[in-house]
Amino acid sequence: MVRPKTNFRCSACQHVLVKWAGRCPECGAWGSIEEAPALSSLQRSALQRSALPEARVASSTGGLLPSTPAVRIVDVEGTEAKAQPTGISELDRVLGGGVVPGAVILLAGEPGVGKSTLLLEVVRQWAARDVALYVTGEESAGQVRLRAERTDALHERVMIAAESDLATILGHVEQVRPGLLIVDSVQTMRAADVEGITGGVTQVRAVTSALTHLAKTSGIAVLLIGHVTKDGSIAGPRALEHLVDVVLHFEGDKNSTLRMVRGVKNRFGATDEVGCFELRENGIAEVSDPSGLFLHHHNDTVPGTSITVAMDGKRPLLGEVQALVAGNGIPSPRRAVSGLDSARVAMILAVLERRCALSLAGSEVYAATVGGMRVTEPAADLAIALAVASGSRDRVLPPRTVVLGEVGLAGEIRPVPGVARRIQEAARLGFTNAIVPAGSGTLPVGVAVAEVSTVSEALTLLGKPAPPESTRAGPPLSFVGSRA
Repeated sequence: MVRPKTNFRCSACQHVLVKWAGRCPECGAWGSIEEAPALSSLQRSALQRSALPEARVASSTGGLLPSTPAVRIVDVEGTEAKAQPTGISELDRVLGGGVVPGAVILLAGEPGVGKSTLLLEVVRQWAARDVALYVTGEESAGQVRLRAERTDALHERVMIAAESDLATILGHVEQVRPGLLIVDSVQTMRAADVEGITGGVTQVRAVTSALTHLAKTSGIAVLLIGHVTKDGSIAGPRALEHLVDVVLHFEGDKNSTLRMVRGVKNRFGATDEVGCFELRENGIAEVSDPSGLFLHHHNDTVPGTSITVAMDGKRPLLGEVQALVAGNGIPSPRRAVSGLDSARVAMILAVLERRCALSLAGSEVYAATVGGMRVTEPAADLAIALAVASGSRDRVLPPRTVVLGEVGLAGEIRPVPGVARRIQEAARLGFTNAIVPAGSGTLPVGVAVAEVSTVSEALTLLGKPAPPESTRAGPPLSFVGSRA
């Protein structure tokens, strides 16, 4: 005799399982899984509809009647989604004008980069007009108070809670009714009714989903702090990016005080904006004009240097490229690169040697940027080539000159996007000369522009030989006083 097919079904929500389980994975009920004869798809659909309220079942199609009807998009009020400025212009630039009520924002970065310091400043600015709640799961309330005193972020409308339980946090939100909620960090929060270790994928997703539901139903803006893994992705990994509205990356070199906020995802604005900050002893400060941090000011032009304008998102930043060519006839010369793409530097060196007859095979070449700036876009190729040629031939570029252009393998100079905007930024900082690819279009007035089509043509713009090192060294140092 053929045994009839059976399966397991939850008596509470009619969810069908292949095997028995103590808890229903759909509704979470315990002890509700029972063995029952297998049903056809039509019978199972009818059984599930019978478990729903009759008022929500549409008899014609079997779908659910919506609780609220659909409306025309032109009738929807857009004032509820208007961004509110945080009081920090560099952060508002990246957010697209400010924080939208009900938005969930994830600020990710390496531990110790300054995420908590930045958001503590955001809380202080926000408290000037509304109540803000700062929830910390990594520090005690006293430790946050000490950092707030050091950064001058104390305010009577800033509420703080040292909690890591999700249900307790929701209770604090119900009591305080803040306009802004900061959670530091989402990896330290735990939902008691969800399995998994604290900081794991299951827990992080559950906590973020609950906070997202809170933000959408209450209109409270939520700012989450998230740590990143060793490979640079958000701890999870990347399990939170699709759950939130905005994803920001907070970046910075541990050897530099410069910090940058980049937009990776933004449902309310552009994702190509960059905000610049400087980490100081008394907190974090905005840097509205960061180009000066990436330039080394000389009284005279030095061989082996050139200035370029890189685009970081929509923001033009002036940077200095330095190159040092040392030695001759070295059997295994060294190539060292810092702040630049090593593959592109190697390609440019090959083009200089093959297309421009510049002998570099037996010389060591060191190329770097100033101030910890990282330049990877092709628009800096010509600046690298002129810096290497300047260092090799000991010839200098004309003073106050910026260089733009992409170098091809045939030695040609290709156009780059946004030349006019780059030159305009250079002119604002006092640069009067520019070397750009041929056919770059209309450029701002007040800057002497030299258009080049090949690298060899650009090398002819190098000036006369620089004076000997002994004459550039300046007068000898004089020490005042003496040590006994």
